Amino acid sequence: MSVGLIALLDDIAALAKVAAASLDDIAGQAAKAGAKAAGVVIDDAAVTPRYVTGFSASRELPIIGKIALGSVKNKLLILLPAALILSLVAPQAITPLLMIGGFFLCYEGVEKVYALVLPHAAHAHESALETTSLDAQSLEDQKVAGAIKTDFILSAEIMAITLGALPSGNIFTQAFILAVVGLGITVMVYGGVGLIVKADDLGLMMARAQTAPPMVPFLRAVGRGLVTGMPYFLKLLGVVGTAAMIWVGGGIIVHGLEAYGASGLAHLIHEAGEMAAHATPVLASVLRWIVEAAGAGIIGIVVGLITIPVVGYVISPMWRYLKSRLPRRRRKEVLADGKK
Repeated sequence: MSVGLIALLDDIAALAKVAAASLDDIAGQAAKAGAKAAGVVIDDAAVTPRYVTGFSASRELPIIGKIALGSVKNKLLILLPAALILSLVAPQAITPLLMIGGFFLCYEGVEKVYALVLPHAAHAHESALETTSLDAQSLEDQKVAGAIKTDFILSAEIMAITLGALPSGNIFTQAFILAVVGLGITVMVYGGVGLIVKADDLGLMMARAQTAPPMVPFLRAVGRGLVTGMPYFLKLLGVVGTAAMIWVGGGIIVHGLEAYGASGLAHLIHEAGEMAAHATPVLASVLRWIVEAAGAGIIGIVVGLITIPVVGYVISPMWRYLKSRLPRRRRKEVLADGKK
């Protein structure tokens, strides 16, 4: 009995070592895959704060919480199973779906620039798309829904990059790694966004601090700096977020075209980045990234400018028509059932 017990304990210890090694391997793969998606994560973090601007301080964290919950649902309930199923059944469908998301990001980003440059025309365009509501709750719901839609596209890119970085193998291992990366990125992005939007409140507390005399001037100076500087920082982050939507969307479209054999734009952008890197070797990596991001951004602007009239004159009227027709059909069905 004792020998059998020792053998059993040895087997359990061996299984524990294998499990630990597997967990280490999964953690390593998740870290590598998450690092490859870092660029899109930064874009996601830059985009989100603009959705809480204009609301009272008491609504900022609840709004971020709603967006974060929508992000988790996007990643775990929709994108994770969809990515695994498509990779098994129809891997060729992933690229066109991502390109559709790229068009959406370009449209959203360029529409913000359009509103800044031509505010009256942009207001008319938005009014044509939907009726503007002045109700605070409706406005909040609209902002949250828009943020979750944008998050869906960025999350799809993150999950696609993560899946592409994983070695082919057990589908359950891939699902677990995708879930770890998705949850980790969500916590990191929206936790960071929460800290950013509440920094001015922290600064106000520090400016009113009552502590030991040597610390009072320092804390109050830092607090005043946060209160004064955060509005400008949020504006800057809004600009970065808009630019991020455009260059990420443009980059998705360029890579999608390359996947279908139209690699001219991708080669042109890459060569421009290499030329900039060779011109200044000290800043090679930084300049390469700036030039390539700028190239993707130019493509994104062009695509967005094309997409705005398409949405305004084709997609939106079709959508309004469909919405107007559906209730009528339902009313007819109800009347028909009543006559029977």
